[in-house]
Amino acid sequence: MNFRTFDFHLRKNAALFAYIRQVRECIIEHATEDEKEWAAELMVHSAPWTKLGTTMAQARASCHHPEHQVYVAHLDKKPVGFIIFHPHGLAGSPYVKSICVVDAHRSAGIGAKMIEFGENLFKSKSRHMFLCVSSFNKRAHMLYEEMGYQQVGEFRDYIIEGESELLMHKRLK
Repeated sequence: MNFRTFDFHLRKNAALFAYIRQVRECIIEHATEDEKEWAAELMVHSAPWTKLGTTMAQARASCHHPEHQVYVAHLDKKPVGFIIFHPHGLAGSPYVKSICVVDAHRSAGIGAKMIEFGENLFKSKSRHMFLCVSSFNKRAHMLYEEMGYQQVGEFRDYIIEGESELLMHKRLK
């Protein structure tokens, strides 16, 4: 193996180790009131909510809704993502209302870890979990399919003309 090949493999493995460290060291906890505000702020400045036209008032309402459970993913004691659950959101089953990871930590497994956290949280109480994803949000749609979610419905032109909200389902047990 020459130096260039060794250097390539070293960099490739360093990226893999950084990914594994992030997921392993990611801690998910109930959001504080300040973290709910942080989540609302992140939501209105992140895709897909920017494209969906979500306002700060709407984001705050979702983050502070008394029936919603908001959790924040922390890495090195800093918030890096959030997930909002409605415990009885669809036909009495848990529903992932929103999930977001800060840009710098996307595609590092944090979103998957938050979804897995929710599945574990609810699987003793429910056999099913649901979520919606915008048709233009291809990366999120692919993640959900990789995690075992299947599309069970489509709401055409629901929020944006020419786009759909795709209803996805996973059987938990």
